[in-house]
Amino acid sequence: MRLKLLFLCAALPLSGCTHLFFKPTRHIHADPAAHQIKFEAIKFNSADGTALTGLFFPPEGAPKGTVVHFHGNGQNMTAHYPYASWLAGAGYNVFVFDYRGYGASGGKPSLQGVVEDGKAALAQALKLPGAEPGKIVIFGQSLGGAIAAAAIGETGFKPAALVVEGTFYSYRQVAAAVMRQHWLTWPFSWLAYLTVSGSHSPSDYIAAIDCPKVFIHAVNDNTVPFAQGKKIYAAASGPKEFWEVPAGHIEAFSAFHRAYAPRLLTFLDESLK
Repeated sequence: MRLKLLFLCAALPLSGCTHLFFKPTRHIHADPAAHQIKFEAIKFNSADGTALTGLFFPPEGAPKGTVVHFHGNGQNMTAHYPYASWLAGAGYNVFVFDYRGYGASGGKPSLQGVVEDGKAALAQALKLPGAEPGKIVIFGQSLGGAIAAAAIGETGFKPAALVVEGTFYSYRQVAAAVMRQHWLTWPFSWLAYLTVSGSHSPSDYIAAIDCPKVFIHAVNDNTVPFAQGKKIYAAASGPKEFWEVPAGHIEAFSAFHRAYAPRLLTFLDESLK
């Protein structure tokens, strides 16, 4: 979230600015085919008929389970798929998708719309080869973790495990917290509670999601404050774990892959027994 977003929120009291959380792009950032990564493009529709696009990364042989990746607010899935596609090499189906307005998906992003897209992605994941209802893992990063929590909570979907990284407890609270980080916007942080919608926040759903959960957050995260990661963890029911990352935002499986990838694989194996 940039300073510009915060000033726009402060300038639009009572009008609502949750849409400013979305920063989509349409072009291809990284083509998996160029890296000889096996994948399949998947076309499916959201509940209102909006055309959506996903990428399916199959494992060799029968899958241990199916991982559905909800990416963050910027760019599109062609910039985010490496955070999850490596799990195909560990024996998992991996399904990454774009919300409306992102990449090759149609429409324009809205909070209600992307939550509906998340619900459609969960349904589509069950149609993948070898997918089983009791072996679906949800992996949400940053804004994607919030969308995933809402999609699970509003459908009653039963994941085998939930992994969220760099995710916040509440749209209003994270906007206010980020505004308090800068001296120019600190005096106006209260405006977040007027300008940002509180609907579909993880705070409404996280306590009722009944599966093993991992929450991952960096102490010095400058995008989503560490306190927000601790708050969503505290609100969640068990069993649950909190993994502290040394630095960055959603860097556990990129910059710190060697440290956190084995831990994730162990967690998934235990959760899918």
